[in-house]
Amino acid sequence: MSEVRPVPFRGGGFRPRSIGVVGPIVFVVLISAWEAASRLGLITPLVLPAPSEAAAAFWELLETGRLWLHLSASLQRLVVGWTLGTLVGVSAGFAIGLFSLARAGLMPVVSALFPIPKIALLPLFIIWFGIGEGSKVATLFFGTFFPTVIATYAGVDGVDRTLIRMGQSFGLTWWSIVRKIVLPGALPAILSGFRISASIAIILLVAAEMIGAEFGIGAYVLLAGNLMATDQLIAGVAMLSVMGLTVGFLISRAERLLLRWRG
Repeated sequence: MSEVRPVPFRGGGFRPRSIGVVGPIVFVVLISAWEAASRLGLITPLVLPAPSEAAAAFWELLETGRLWLHLSASLQRLVVGWTLGTLVGVSAGFAIGLFSLARAGLMPVVSALFPIPKIALLPLFIIWFGIGEGSKVATLFFGTFFPTVIATYAGVDGVDRTLIRMGQSFGLTWWSIVRKIVLPGALPAILSGFRISASIAIILLVAAEMIGAEFGIGAYVLLAGNLMATDQLIAGVAMLSVMGLTVGFLISRAERLLLRWRG
């Protein structure tokens, strides 16, 4: 009698496996190769300083206390602008996805304004809100709002209509269908929109801080570039990279927490 072997469970489909050690290894290899090329004279320090020189500039920034001044100013602008743009964008996206009147009224506006580079509106925002924080937050708000709107209503449109009809057949109220079917079904697209909007917000943050900001990573990078201090320039770029990695990590944690139902 032949031996019965259990069939392995394959319900995970194309679920990716977590291999956390690969990313740090890639970073270590790239930075080591960069450092070796700089020390061997293959890369001119004026063009691209060694990672050790950028680390020394970062340490000096930390010792003088200017790191917190620049970092806190940038984080405050990023959090306020991105949060406001995200909240309003998600609300508008759900309105477009759920209500025909909102779709008819807001979709043309979104389609007309979304292709405009938001940094091109910064001079107009300065006229409206002044050279201070208002113009910078407004730039981040508009840059975050539009991709969030598009990701949200696309996620709502992508929800399986069979599930909605099933909920209706079981007598669920409109609000229960939105809360239990539409919102979970749209969450993957919404969180993907968060990734895109956060990256756009960081890019716009640097550009906005290069115009009329005393403190901020963008102002620090601009000053370093004007002084041809490439080590400080690389240190500022590294801070932006770490900021982006941190935002990506936080959104990944949110995806694991909110999308556990996918299995």
